[in-house]
Amino acid sequence: MLSHRASGVLLHPTSIPTQFGIGDLGPMALRWVDWLADAGQKYWQVLPLVPTDRGDSPYQSPSAFAGNPLLISPEGLFADGLLTADELADASRGIDPQAARVNFAEAGARKRRLLETAATKLPSHDSLRNEFADFCAAEHAWLEPHAEFMTLREINDGRWWLEWTVDVTDERRLTASGREKHAARLEAHRLWQFLFFRQWDALRAHAHSRGVKIIGDVPIYVAHDSADVWANRTWFQLDDAGRSTRVAGVPPDYFAATGQLWSNPLYDWDALQRDGYRWWVARMRATLRQVDLVRLDHFRGFEAYWSVRAGEETAINGEWVQGPNDAFLAVLRDTLTDDEGQLPIIAEDLGMITEEVHALRKRFGLPGMNVLQFRLPGAPHEPKFQLDEFDANSVVYTGTHDNDTTAGWFESDIAPFPERLAQMREFTPCDPGNMAWEFIALAWRSSSLLAVAPLQDVLGLGHAARMNTPGTAFGDFANWQWKYSAEMLTADTAKRLLELTASVGR
Repeated sequence: MLSHRASGVLLHPTSIPTQFGIGDLGPMALRWVDWLADAGQKYWQVLPLVPTDRGDSPYQSPSAFAGNPLLISPEGLFADGLLTADELADASRGIDPQAARVNFAEAGARKRRLLETAATKLPSHDSLRNEFADFCAAEHAWLEPHAEFMTLREINDGRWWLEWTVDVTDERRLTASGREKHAARLEAHRLWQFLFFRQWDALRAHAHSRGVKIIGDVPIYVAHDSADVWANRTWFQLDDAGRSTRVAGVPPDYFAATGQLWSNPLYDWDALQRDGYRWWVARMRATLRQVDLVRLDHFRGFEAYWSVRAGEETAINGEWVQGPNDAFLAVLRDTLTDDEGQLPIIAEDLGMITEEVHALRKRFGLPGMNVLQFRLPGAPHEPKFQLDEFDANSVVYTGTHDNDTTAGWFESDIAPFPERLAQMREFTPCDPGNMAWEFIALAWRSSSLLAVAPLQDVLGLGHAARMNTPGTAFGDFANWQWKYSAEMLTADTAKRLLELTASVGR
């Protein structure tokens, strides 16, 4: 699918510094895109833009279709006349814009107050109200279930949908009287989606004007406590009460002796196929409304997936089950190809991948992924390789959001081990103060047509800047909280990245 050499940077919008404690889609995001373009980069990769839930992970969301209201820019609300100057100033009072981490609880509470205020002012804005009505009509298929689900969750004190008791029918839907009683809450949830997509569309248009395309991210599985499962129970392996019968995970491997038990409900692929994979097509279309390319997470699950009986405490006692394979991808190809006849998907094919998975990816021309931290000494894979061995139709990363930063990885996994260090020096000098940039240079010089580095590596940051540590429970580690400070994005760093990019023809 990839046709020319290019490069980009991975950064989730929550990591953009603002005066409101959390990154958003406003002026600082525009400044980030300008810096990226000035640095000669053609791609900005983001994590899922969906609402976050308990634990603040963008990979566990109450909706696979909706946008995250916490990313709505207060400055944008002010520009639209939905906040006053005093309300805008109050929202940032007491916030340290230099803080290195997002306090999701505090930032979320402040942002929600602003969003509630904005909702009360919409009726007085005729032009915005008309635009909102058009949005609701266009996005009705997913927007109405999302608004209903979020409203029911609110009035049931945030409980799981199987435990709702207030204003809910036997089918777990909002009663007719409840719909009338909570009409304002339904409208507020619709409005926040309108505001998110309005701001995101403007940011994406600005990125395109600067020659920057956006890579999005679609997790293969969705959360059980989500509008997706609640509204589409037929497409999942559930019992009559709505509880999972089989759940997702991966078997024991080098990283985890008992495997990883994700506990997401598994799809009923036979039922989805009988319906022409309509839900999945709609999901991918919705994502491609926001981005130019999609990283399809856990691609191996479409060839065969690990199925664990619900109630198991680990993923050990599971089994491999055949996935939808060619039938599914053929439907995506036939319905989602771009103007150049390409399927705009990057297959996340990391981990213990079989030849059958590689063959499936290649049959549909999808680029796979290479992560240097997984291919060099200290990783559980074969350390001997050459950079020109990478398939041109692939994306090479120094690391991803799930890795330690390159500087942190080198400090803990390479430098203390003489044999690994000696092996690494076959590829690069291993200057501890410059290790991240040495890795970027390796990736940029490789034969993969697309090279991507997390911003943390571009900035040369260490362990403290890690975005996520897989397998750590909420509260054990400050996952998803990292953000940079405005002064880190210097013109000198942009120039350095531009010069490297130009020197290797990206």
